[in-house]
Amino acid sequence: MLISFVALYLIVSIGIGLLAARKVHNTADFMTTGRSLPLPIVVGVVFATWFGAETVLGIPGTFYESNLGGLISDPFGAALCLILFGLIFARRLYRMNLLTLGDFYRQRFDRRVEVMAAMAITLSYLGWVAAQITALGMVFNVLSQGVISEPLGILIGASVVALYTVVGGMWSVAMTTFFQMIVIVVGLTIIAVLVAGMAGGIEPVLQQAVAQHKFEFWPALNATAILAFITALLTLGFGSIPQQDVFQRANSAKSENAAVWGSVFGGLAYLLFAAIPLFIAYAATLIDPAMVGQMLHGDTDKILMALIQNHLPLWAQVVFYGSLLAVIMSTASGTLLAPSVTVAENLLKGWVAPSGMSDQAFLRLTRWVIIGFAVVVTGYSLWQNAGDTSIHSMVENAYKVTLVVAFVPLVAGLFWRRANRIGAYASIGLGLAAWLPLEILLKDPSIPPQFYGFAASIVGMVAGSLWSRRA
Repeated sequence: MLISFVALYLIVSIGIGLLAARKVHNTADFMTTGRSLPLPIVVGVVFATWFGAETVLGIPGTFYESNLGGLISDPFGAALCLILFGLIFARRLYRMNLLTLGDFYRQRFDRRVEVMAAMAITLSYLGWVAAQITALGMVFNVLSQGVISEPLGILIGASVVALYTVVGGMWSVAMTTFFQMIVIVVGLTIIAVLVAGMAGGIEPVLQQAVAQHKFEFWPALNATAILAFITALLTLGFGSIPQQDVFQRANSAKSENAAVWGSVFGGLAYLLFAAIPLFIAYAATLIDPAMVGQMLHGDTDKILMALIQNHLPLWAQVVFYGSLLAVIMSTASGTLLAPSVTVAENLLKGWVAPSGMSDQAFLRLTRWVIIGFAVVVTGYSLWQNAGDTSIHSMVENAYKVTLVVAFVPLVAGLFWRRANRIGAYASIGLGLAAWLPLEILLKDPSIPPQFYGFAASIVGMVAGSLWSRRA
């Protein structure tokens, strides 16, 4: 019966996506909904897109393995990104009326910078989308009690998400995501109330966390620990700002103010509601400490699901898994569309048709890219799943490349008049040269390699821009 309800939910989501696809008449509709979304829907789309598998499964798993400080990248860095984007970047980018964020790099610098930034943005999505698809595989595996293997579940989940995304683009993403946001908020709130009752209330759970030193947040007072802490915050806080999905949601708003406050309120809502799955999962230490003890070594991402399945009645399981699927699918669809749009507009369009392409031909190209990217990310998910990479780690790793390559040229291009293409070349080149070898060669470095790449990219932008003006 549980599987039947979940299947019904999937059918409803697909139906909403296909109905929304009727509004797609051209590329602008497909990529930005014709810039027509009101503030409430922008808030919902921003919140639900970022409230993904890592929020419900990955963050609680990391919290079990470390403490509150281990979550500095997500949710704290992720919320910081959305708030900063809304307050600092959204208004300027909205006024430029761009189709993709990659277009900014071409207009501000040149085609080469556009290609390099677009490649970095696209690569960064592999980890994020893979985390969502991997989580879908886990959910189908748990629901079927092992009848559906995780790899098969990954294939099923990727197919469902790709179906309505390729048909309706941003309209399908926006409408399904808004519906899924309602399911997320209502469903997880109900589950939290139920679990709190089983644990004896909120206070005993908090007391248990305090006793286990889980609320320790700040790093040790030494340079290495502080730099590692700051880098973890910057990786998502800054590295996810030059992302197509963040830009796309703001750019789909019907006004500048909706773009600004949709991002800000979406970020605040994300930070607030990220505490709910964290509370639900940690309540398991009081409800079933033996189960938690068994799963602490390698299966922490599954503790929350095990708690729900072993201790809650069927109706509550239906509510939870409906919410969980809403969480994952809302993020997966948005993060599948964003890199595909970037590849089509900023990498393939100029190469396939240098002299220009009709709007309908470009729309067909974009849909084929979505299918192609879905295939690639499914393969990547299967590979990561075989390597037993945690969901939280997949998301954390996703933004290193954009922090090193795309963030500094975006900020300098928007706010520093002296920034030029030579500075952008130097920023990207030095950033990659400082980061990539360390990322490949070092195992468990005390200071994350992307810190050196980020610092080098700043030096490259400043030195390159000033030197080229003097030369």
